[in-house]
Parts: sequence; structure tokens; C-alpha cells
Amino acid sequence: MNPFSRIILDWYSENARDLPWRRTRDPYAVWLSEIILQQTRIVQGMAYWQRFMDRFPTVKDLADATEDEVLRLWEGLGYYSRARNLHQAARQIVALGAFPSTLGGIKELKGVGDYTAAAIGSICFDLPAAVVDGNVYRVLARHFGISTPVGTTEAKKEFTQLAQRLLPEDSPAQFNQGMMDFGALQCTPQNPACLTCPLQSSCNAFRSGRVSLLPVKKPAVQVQERRFNYIYVRCKGYTAIRKRGAGDIWQGLYEPLVTAPTAEGNYFSGRCPVLIKSGVKHQLTHRTLLTDFYLWEPETRTELPEGYIWVKETELDHYAKPRLFELLLEAL
Repeated sequence: MNPFSRIILDWYSENARDLPWRRTRDPYAVWLSEIILQQTRIVQGMAYWQRFMDRFPTVKDLADATEDEVLRLWEGLGYYSRARNLHQAARQIVALGAFPSTLGGIKELKGVGDYTAAAIGSICFDLPAAVVDGNVYRVLARHFGISTPVGTTEAKKEFTQLAQRLLPEDSPAQFNQGMMDFGALQCTPQNPACLTCPLQSSCNAFRSGRVSLLPVKKPAVQVQERRFNYIYVRCKGYTAIRKRGAGDIWQGLYEPLVTAPTAEGNYFSGRCPVLIKSGVKHQLTHRTLLTDFYLWEPETRTELPEGYIWVKETELDHYAKPRLFELLLEAL
């Protein structure tokens, strides 16, 4: 076995994180954890994983749920396409009659890419497939002195091939999880524990003083700014909401009335919403949302713009909402 791989396995045996989905080889539980943790820290994701397991203990329970039910349970995690893909994949699995046990079959599931398929395949079915995520990129880049910018096609190919060569075929699950934990606990992005690292003597970055320079990242995508108004309509215990469609952020979630920032539009001609809070900033991955919150309390439930419906305020919790809508409710 490669000395690097032996050290990772030995380190993992002593330092593995105790995570609930590691106490099982049930592919449903492992798959659910991988989808939740794609863009989420473990501390936050663990509570959501437990919530889903309690509400949907089997993949059939998840498949039988409505999309609104799944989105409501996902509320607060962001990247809602993950929840929609999770729901669709559950229905794929039920249609297949069992969770797929080959790498190709796992990749056919909606929302599952190379990394997730390798994680599930190695952990649940002992498939010799190496995982490559941010932690793995960092560990390999530093130890082997690789300066190919991560996030590029070249890097994905180079790092995947290297990780696959290092993977011990008799212990793929332990090695993959060891690499992830090593990057999360030992070889961290900032202030890595180099002085106590078991790979210190063979680490290229440590020997050359380039720990803070590796891995090399490609230029970040420019963040775009969007401005709009949220108007909460309150009329005798009712409010107006709509379900967002495809092609933009928050597909399938519900929001209050939305208007452009420079004008209130024809619908609000002659009407006077009251400003509740201005310049509310909400950060998404590639967008900064700047929003003004308003309250409008008409005497009667007037006709609404197309797509909006009246619902009881007491029933708002039945609808999955983006965090920005929750901020409006908190401001009110």
C-alpha cells in the first residue's frame, strides 16, 4: 500500500468523526446525508438529516411526499434545487425497486454527480471509487505540490486520477472518509495543524513554504446585485403569496408581492404601502439581494396580480418560503 494511503487510514482510525450516517450502510441514509452536505456545514446539516430521517424513514416515504412537503422540511438550507432533485431521485429509486448498487446506476439518480456517487458506492457497496471534494483537493494539492487551479476541467481530471491511484481497493470507504476528515480537521483551509501532521515529512507544501498558497483557485465568479421590494399584504387575517416558477432562484418556493425598486407598478398606483425596513441585504452564492420591506393593509381582498393567491396568515407555515420572506415576517 502507498505510504500516503497507509498514513491516512491510520489517522482516520484514531480521529474519525462520529456522525450518525456513519453508523449505518443503508444507502438511503448515506445518500440523504451526502445531498444535504453538498453545500452545508455538518453542524447545520446534521439537524436536517435527522429531521428528514424522522419524517421520511424510508425512501418510499420520501417518494410519496409532495414537493411542497419536502421543500418545507428543507427550508433554511438554501440551494433548493437539491431538495427537488432529492425528491425526484427518491421516486426513481422506488421505481427501480431498490437503491442502485453500481457506480453508473447511482449516477443516474437526479442530482447525483461523480463525488456523491463515489461516496455512496464506496461506503455502502465497497465500490473502489475515489471521492474528490474540496477537502481532497486541498490535501492532495498541498502534499503533492499540485498548482493546477481547482475548479477547472484539468484539475478535476488530474486530482481524480491521483486519488484513484491512492485508493486502497480493500478499504475504499475508510480511505474516502479519512481523506474528507483529514481535510476538515487536520489540513484545514486556514491555520492547518502542520506541526502535528503525520504527513509533514513528505508534504511538498510544508517543505517549500507554500501551505497558504495551495490549492490554487481559479478566479471567483463576479457577484451580481439585484434590487426589489417585498410587500406584505394583510387583509383581515389573509395575505397574498405566489409560488415562484422555474428559471430563477427559489423555484417552487412561495413569496409575497414583489415590485421593481424604482416604481411600484400599475398594481400599486394610488395605493400606499408603508415602508417597514429598507436595504435588507441577503447574500446568495453569486447574487447579493437588496430588498425594501413594505406592509400594505387594504380594507378588502382586492383582485391580485396574476399568479398570486390569498391565504390565511395562520397557515403561512404550510408553505415553503425562502429565508428572505422569513426576514420580512420577522421584521413585521
